[in-house]
Amino acid sequence: MREFLVEITTVPEGTSEEEVGERRPAEAVRAREPAATGNLAVGELLSIGVWRAADEDELHEKVLGTLPLRPWMTLTVTPLESHPNDPGRSDGAH
Repeated sequence: MREFLVEITTVPEGTSEEEVGERRPAEAVRAREPAATGNLAVGELLSIGVWRAADEDELHEKVLGTLPLRPWMTLTVTPLESHPNDPGRSDGAH
């Protein structure tokens, strides 16, 4: 499982509060699902969060792509790598 820093900008200017209000509850429910499966590291949708997926395609297609607010989102995804001196590094290299 790889980790990705995801910056999310949602709700374009001019969107009605009513439309936002209709989608927010579904978004909160959907964000809990990837948190429970380990795809969302922080446990709730934030403007900036660490998300987990096998690769970037899975992140976009099966995780972020399923969020109800996704049609409004602008995403910046940065793949993360562990620091070479990280004592928790799983590849055995230090």
